[in-house]
Amino acid sequence: MSTLNSTQAKAGSVSELSAEAARVQAQSEELRRAKRRRFIIKSILAHLVVLLFVIFAAFPIYFLITAALRPGQTLYSTNLQLIPSTISFDNFDYMINHTPLLKWLLNSIIVASATTVLSVCLATTAAYAFSRWNFPGRNGIMSLLLALQAFPAILGLLAIFVIFKEFHMLDTLWGLVLAYSAGGLIFAIWNTKGYFDTIPIELEESARVDGATPTQTFIQVILPLARPVIAVTALLGFMAGWGEYITAQTVLFSENKYTSMVGLITLQTDYSKPWGWFAVGALLAMVPVMVVFMALQKNLVGGLTAGGVKG
Repeated sequence: MSTLNSTQAKAGSVSELSAEAARVQAQSEELRRAKRRRFIIKSILAHLVVLLFVIFAAFPIYFLITAALRPGQTLYSTNLQLIPSTISFDNFDYMINHTPLLKWLLNSIIVASATTVLSVCLATTAAYAFSRWNFPGRNGIMSLLLALQAFPAILGLLAIFVIFKEFHMLDTLWGLVLAYSAGGLIFAIWNTKGYFDTIPIELEESARVDGATPTQTFIQVILPLARPVIAVTALLGFMAGWGEYITAQTVLFSENKYTSMVGLITLQTDYSKPWGWFAVGALLAMVPVMVVFMALQKNLVGGLTAGGVKG
């Protein structure tokens, strides 16, 4: 009898343990389902937010495309059509074949590219000197540059015009390149210097022990590590030379010297606004900027010096 009771007690304990295990498993499954539901809801909300931002960012491009494809100079339709009922390429034909738009775009590419190269060369060399060399007046010069940066660039427009007139640099693309390069140089120097300060000086010392000259150290050691900040400086320099209007309109007078921004403005009159032509010009002007950004985006990251020194 005692053996039977013991067996029954053990069977009851096993049943209770099995039931408890089943409850624990059910609770765990419910928790997993709840976590999955929360994850799905959060994922859907995140995708909706991203989609909203994408729509917000893409709508101006869509608006330009529809304005360029509408016949005439109609900026928008009154019946809220997402796609124009009539598609025409007359605006593209006129802008490409009957205006100097391609010449203006070429001038913009020349100015922006030259500004990019000059800005990068001046900013990197000056920033390296400020970062590595302790010469008299260094801190004072850096403070002066920072103070000058506080003033709007438009304040120097009259001075730029007078200087260009004295040195016969008006109505020249290379004069415009100098103006753009000088205008963004202060920020580029400060930004590049801050990055150079993060590069371990032990790398340069090792290169010099191996017989490298200061120039070789700068070109072969520092510049490859500074690719992210060089990419940022190049992108800012290109944008400064590509999309600026006021300075270009002030120093350029000949139609064949206009940049795209100045040339497009000359198409309007006091009585009409050629929105379709503007849309075509804006769409074509987007292409070089997108190409430059796609070429530089892989270098627009930091942290390349994280593994520069071991141990």
